[in-house]
Amino acid sequence: MTFDPIAVRLEAARSVVRDAAQLALSLRPAPGGPSGTLKGRQDYLTEADGAVEALVSRRIQELFPEDGFQGEENGATRQGRFRWVVDPIDGTSNYARGRDRWCVSLGLLEGDEPVAGVIEAPALGEVFTASKGKGAFLNGKPIKASPITNTQEAMIEMGWSSRVPAETFNEKIAAIMALGAMPRSGGSGALALADVACGRSDGYLEIVIQLWDVAAALAILAESGAAVSPFLQTGGLTGGATILAAAPGVAQALSAAVDMEI
Repeated sequence: MTFDPIAVRLEAARSVVRDAAQLALSLRPAPGGPSGTLKGRQDYLTEADGAVEALVSRRIQELFPEDGFQGEENGATRQGRFRWVVDPIDGTSNYARGRDRWCVSLGLLEGDEPVAGVIEAPALGEVFTASKGKGAFLNGKPIKASPITNTQEAMIEMGWSSRVPAETFNEKIAAIMALGAMPRSGGSGALALADVACGRSDGYLEIVIQLWDVAAALAILAESGAAVSPFLQTGGLTGGATILAAAPGVAQALSAAVDMEI
C-alpha cells in the first residue's frame, strides 16, 4: 500500500479538530450580550480563541513536528513543506453571544496549494472534510455545489467587515439583489464557504478575508466542484484578499455583477 501523507494528516486533523471543537464548546458563553474583548469594530477575541489555537498547535507539533503552522492569533510559528493554518473560532461574533453558527477551521497547504481541510461546527453537529482528489464530505456523506443556473432562484451570502467601506458593501449587495438573488449574511466566512460547497448557498462574497478563514474551505470547495476566485494568487497568502465562491451555473453571472474574477 502506497503511503499517502495527505490522507494520514487529514485523519489526524479530524481528531485534533474534534477535540478543539469540544474545548471551544465547553468555553462558549451563555446567550446574551457579547463576552470577550474587541480587537476592532465588531471583531471579538474570546478566551477560547487562544486556548483552542494552543491546543491545535501543540497537537499538530506532536504528530507532525516537521510541518509548518500558522494561526490567527499567533501567526506563523513553524515552517515546513506542509503548512497547517487554523482559525480557532471562525464566527467569533456569533460565538461571543452564545450563538451556534461558528466553527473550528483547520486547513492543510502543501507549498502554496490547499490539499485538505476540516471545518467542525460542534453546536450545529456538522463536520466538513476534504482532501485533494478524494472528494468533499459533510458528516461523512459526499457533497457537491448547487446545480442552480438561474440567479433569480439563487441565495447569495456576503460577509461584512469593518475594513470595507459601507459604500462598497452596499454596492455589491445591490448588484447581488439586481440579479434577483436572495441576500444573506451569517457571520462566519468558513461556514458560508462550506455552505456553497454543499449546495445550501449558491455564492459567497467577502471583500477582505484572511487565509486562516478560508484555508480549509478552499480544499472543500475545490472538491465540491464550486467555482472560486484566485484568492491565493491575489494576495491571500500574505494578507487580506477578496474571495468569491459560487455554484458553477451562476458563477459567471455573479462574477460579472459584482465585478470580481472567478
